[in-house]
Amino acid sequence: MYKKSFLDENNIRMKQDGMGAYEDQPWNAEILSKAKKIAYLDKHLYFYRIDATDSSTNNGKIGLINYIKRRNQAREILIENNCFNDEIKEFTTESVSNIIAKGGTILKSARSKAFMTPEGRKQAYEVMQQEKIDALVVIGGNGSLTGAKIFADEFNVPCIGLPGTIDNDIASTEYTIGYDTAMNTAMDAIDKLRDTASSHERCSVIEVMGRHAGYIALNVGIATGAECILIPEVDYDFDRDVIRTILDGRNKGKRHYIVIVAEGVGSSASIASRIEEVTGIEARPTILGHLQRGGSPTLRDRTMASLMGVHAIECIKEGRFNRLVVQKSGAITDVDIEEGLSMKKTISQEEIEAAKLLS
Repeated sequence: MYKKSFLDENNIRMKQDGMGAYEDQPWNAEILSKAKKIAYLDKHLYFYRIDATDSSTNNGKIGLINYIKRRNQAREILIENNCFNDEIKEFTTESVSNIIAKGGTILKSARSKAFMTPEGRKQAYEVMQQEKIDALVVIGGNGSLTGAKIFADEFNVPCIGLPGTIDNDIASTEYTIGYDTAMNTAMDAIDKLRDTASSHERCSVIEVMGRHAGYIALNVGIATGAECILIPEVDYDFDRDVIRTILDGRNKGKRHYIVIVAEGVGSSASIASRIEEVTGIEARPTILGHLQRGGSPTLRDRTMASLMGVHAIECIKEGRFNRLVVQKSGAITDVDIEEGLSMKKTISQEEIEAAKLLS
């Protein structure tokens, strides 16, 4: 289906092939600039004038056809680069005022399948050239930061990485942005669930985020006085480490139980079912899920994000590129991004033993 849009007083007509319809809109310099920008971004996107004698040009007037080969791929790339709707804009202090108390991101950024391909990264580089962007500051976990390193290597693009992941699993830094907020959100939810568990003599099996890392589960478990903490880094025996612990607690007079499970360990529903089957204690699973990713940032996250951001800009001003901003011994510093991503992080045995002792 084509949808016709009248573009100016001369009745120039645009047709669009395969990508759905634009709303009717006046043709002006801004729209033309946008069209040229999109054409620049994708070599498979062509704008051309068709012959004036073609009947589709409204009695011989010049027509503009937006013809897209591999249209789905082109559309995905353009949208993911925020250029399809001309969404790249210059930020000022006004743009970021009053956002410090908000969770999430005002950039609406997310994983890009296109960026995982050489063609997609080439598109991104062309966007940078078109927009005259000199350097990138990339905030994210291992995936985002690895993508930044690859991009920097392929196109010699100056990049600065900031560790932003609730899992706190980037080895080169003691702290990652978002971690404290996620832990406090989980702790608050678990405290509320404990009220219900204690009222009805239940076992609450609570699944927190952490597919490959158990930092949230371990620290939240310690902070909430959980009876059992199951994390990916430590193998466990279900009968010894879960059932026996709960039964020992009941023999000591406990009437409610909290089991914290990192998502990488297994299903909280399955674990709850097994607990109830073996002990006869009513067990209820709860998956906190993406609840942990929202909410107003804590004081620590606000200050750490701000200080790391300042350090990133200092790196750019000083010409020190392809660096990863980290916290070491409580101070904000930076390391080579390749070196920082190659490090491995593990939970110390002392923390694991302390968690067992406190349960």
